[in-house]
Amino acid sequence: MMSLQWFRQRALLAATALCLIAAGAAAQGNVAAPRPVSPRGELTSDERSTIDLFERSRDSVVFITTRAQVRDFWTRNVYSVPRGTGSGFIWDEAGHVITNFHVIEDASEAIVKLADGREFKASLVGASRAHDLAVLRIGIAARRPAPVPIGTSHDLRVGQKVLAIGNPFGLDWTLTTGIVSALDRSLSGDDGYTINHLIQTDAAINPGNSGGPLLDSAGRLIGVNTAIYSPSGSSAGIGFAVPVDTVNRVVPQLIRSGKYIRPSLGVELDEDLNRRLSRLLDVAGVVVLRVGAGTPAANAGLKGLTILRNGEVTAGDIITAVEGKPVDSVGKLLARLDDFRVGDTVRISVLRNGKTIELRLALQAGI
Repeated sequence: MMSLQWFRQRALLAATALCLIAAGAAAQGNVAAPRPVSPRGELTSDERSTIDLFERSRDSVVFITTRAQVRDFWTRNVYSVPRGTGSGFIWDEAGHVITNFHVIEDASEAIVKLADGREFKASLVGASRAHDLAVLRIGIAARRPAPVPIGTSHDLRVGQKVLAIGNPFGLDWTLTTGIVSALDRSLSGDDGYTINHLIQTDAAINPGNSGGPLLDSAGRLIGVNTAIYSPSGSSAGIGFAVPVDTVNRVVPQLIRSGKYIRPSLGVELDEDLNRRLSRLLDVAGVVVLRVGAGTPAANAGLKGLTILRNGEVTAGDIITAVEGKPVDSVGKLLARLDDFRVGDTVRISVLRNGKTIELRLALQAGI
């Protein structure tokens, strides 16, 4: 049988345990109590400026979702399936929305969502694959968001502050900030097109940001976010944007005619052949293959290469610069010409028979 002393010891141990638990609970209660809040003070002027810019610009940015039609192999039924998401922004009071070409490429339907939650089915107005730009249109009867103010890109400087608003990974209306990291970058795509004059920025740009605006510190549009350089597919601090000077030249044409008409010299060129001929001739420039009859190039006396009866090829003119800016590839030549409009007169430097001459000719509508 258990003695009375054993019961007394057990009771004492239980009482001690209860006291320790109560003391611990009281101690924990003191630790878990809310701490006093430290005064924040005024926001910095830079913070206030960024917040104000976002609140002013947010409503002008849109969220774009696309769908594509697919046919079931067995039933032959056609289904509409989600294809992807992207960003865009309001261009004008007519309801035009700017985004990237690759955002709407191969899509059969695009839905534009505004910041206030309203959704509109968009129609495609025009697109330029060469500039990765597309224009959509939505019918807004009332409460139209304001268009994004337009800035300039020719006077940008490395180090300027920039802000990007978009929908990365579907996380709508996300703001990121950074600086202009570099200017006049070129980026080749898988489709063989090279986009030139790109703005490089370290503002975080991720999948879904495509088509969104890149803004300067005054809230003006300076570019359209188009691509990132990243082995992982996510932001690595190297993003690219189509400069607004290009946008402001291309978009009106897309709205007017549905396509972009590139200014041309009226000569036949080929990138691969030019690369081989440049190595063979040991020159840096663009070899003119053929000059179209009646073109500005023909009127200016530009000469193409000649194929002799024995199969030998004699080089004609080699274009080395446009308005003093050197060109060493077909892509660079087209990019230089793209800075002008059809009808503009340009000065080109040509290497002919070992001597450099200059010609002036008007640009015609290209393909």
